[in-house]
Amino acid sequence: MTDAPSRPVLRLRPKVDARRLRHGHPWAYLDDVVADRRSRALAPGTVAVLEDAERAPLGLAAVNMGSRIAARMLDRDPGAEIDAAWIEARLRTALALRDRLYDAPFYRLVHAEADGLPGVVIDRFGDTAVLQPNAAWADARAEAFGEALTALGLRHVYFNASGRARAAEGLGEESRWLVGGREGPVEVPMNGAIYLADLTGGQKTGLFYDQRPNHAFVARLAKGARVLDVFAHVGGFALAALAAGAAEAVAVDGSAPALELAEGGARAMGKTLGTRKGDAFAQMTELAEAGERFDIVVADPPAFAPAKPALTAGLRAYERVARLAAPLVAPGGTVTLCSCSHAAELSKFHAACIRGIGRAGREAQLIRTGFAGPDHPVHPQLAESGYLKALTFRLLP
Repeated sequence: MTDAPSRPVLRLRPKVDARRLRHGHPWAYLDDVVADRRSRALAPGTVAVLEDAERAPLGLAAVNMGSRIAARMLDRDPGAEIDAAWIEARLRTALALRDRLYDAPFYRLVHAEADGLPGVVIDRFGDTAVLQPNAAWADARAEAFGEALTALGLRHVYFNASGRARAAEGLGEESRWLVGGREGPVEVPMNGAIYLADLTGGQKTGLFYDQRPNHAFVARLAKGARVLDVFAHVGGFALAALAAGAAEAVAVDGSAPALELAEGGARAMGKTLGTRKGDAFAQMTELAEAGERFDIVVADPPAFAPAKPALTAGLRAYERVARLAAPLVAPGGTVTLCSCSHAAELSKFHAACIRGIGRAGREAQLIRTGFAGPDHPVHPQLAESGYLKALTFRLLP
């Protein structure tokens, strides 16, 4: 370990227990650190030595005193250099896992803290990467990320500046190509289906890889089935079901561009996808009033409870989704209900779903609890990294 006497120092406040950080937690909150004139003068993204109240170093941390998360742990070695070589080493470690998991280069390459790159999301689409740096330290080192990804063999790197997390860090909203550039949607093979991902104009990075194992499970039930995919985005569940032999699939979403991509994916597979554009709640109500029934219903809404203050309202929304979805399920069919809200922990989300199904007058068996795929590893001390839940219920005749 080398000394780095010129590095700024950020110190924990007296009586703040440092064991949580010593044992691997990646964050120190603003209330945990000494917020004096010197620390508040640190530019967002500054790399500093984080010390406990007794001045013992805990490691290197990325500082943003304008954020609720004042320090994100980068390296336990306070003498490490956070440069392109350091970033490339972390990326290679992340890549080694994905290379073992997947036969094709389509996956989440970096899942933030769980891959040792706090606040950083990178999704890979063949020779193209979409980088979403949701923390100030990574935003300031975007070019270094582009250089490191190129060293891994990527030919195109897109900097995606959208998302709530960047706003919370005080970051800008200008997206751009860092390396190369390409036009039009990218074809993504997954679970036997073909998806079209709009990397520059779509939602998030263009595709939700996290649902891959849940798509696969629903697809196992889909042969000969009539399928309804609500909050479908680019047709995640619907296209997987069609690839598995569903007799019919209908995708519901409020975004016309997303539904166009879903239809394009179906055409690329030689299939036909039905679509309904509009508010998902209104569409489910209209379908029920028309007497429509499906063997499989899936509802994968946006995060209704992105943080604890929204939890109560979010759980009511999830209950409402379940209540409207259940009447659309044919006797003996299944409904899969999803939540990407980390604040809505599994037990609370489960309870909301059961209330909604019960209020619809249906009885259910829970046949599967699903989570994100292994390209979305969970940091063992950061519940936020394990955000996705998918509950599949069989509704009894």
